[in-house]
Amino acid sequence: MLKVNDLKVNYGGIEAVKGISFEVPEKSIITLIGANGAGKSTTLRSIVSLVKPASGTIEFLGEDITGKDTNEIVSRGITLVPEGRKIFPDLTVLENLKIGAYTRKDDLTDDLNWVYDLFPRLKERHWQAGGTLSGGEQQMLAVARALMSRPKLIMMDEPSLGLAPLIVKGIFDIIKEIHKQGVTILLIEQNANMALQAADMAYVMETGKITMQGSGKELLEDEAIKTAYLGKKKTTLG
Repeated sequence: MLKVNDLKVNYGGIEAVKGISFEVPEKSIITLIGANGAGKSTTLRSIVSLVKPASGTIEFLGEDITGKDTNEIVSRGITLVPEGRKIFPDLTVLENLKIGAYTRKDDLTDDLNWVYDLFPRLKERHWQAGGTLSGGEQQMLAVARALMSRPKLIMMDEPSLGLAPLIVKGIFDIIKEIHKQGVTILLIEQNANMALQAADMAYVMETGKITMQGSGKELLEDEAIKTAYLGKKKTTLG
């Protein structure tokens, strides 16, 4: 579905992404893991053209979308749930959801019912200002808002950031449910353990490069990954 080839992205004189290539097959969950500053968020932002690549290509459903207008990319079926949620705090839940559908001209009733089924808490609070929601509820709203454009591919940047463990589990349950309903997911996640458990395929990014790749299960069992990202110390015999 998505093919990134030799992507390079610069911030000023700094090369933030250094020629990475990866693919996101249709109806898969793909995750990028790595330390802060590795270039993961920049990669997602370049896919939706919030940051313009210096070189390389981005293909979606067989067509080159490199550097195209963000509105056009959303209309083609890609949405981004940004790090930090970025909801509109003074607007109601319902108004936030309708903004997610800004590229559409058709009736939103079925889609509102769909996201309310996924997030019953949002239905209960549809009249409430987004800024008065809890952190977990705001994250639900950010995901639901992205779903309102009917994406084929949804990209999520650190959806569990700053949330309590119980809420994180709920967010991942929702991610899996969205996937079951046919939406392809590209995920950046600080909780590498949960991300790798959910992922079909995973890529490890370090200082702008992809240094390792494999199935989520393979990387969960890799000793270097355990030490670097899963908080497990190496054991030695003797």
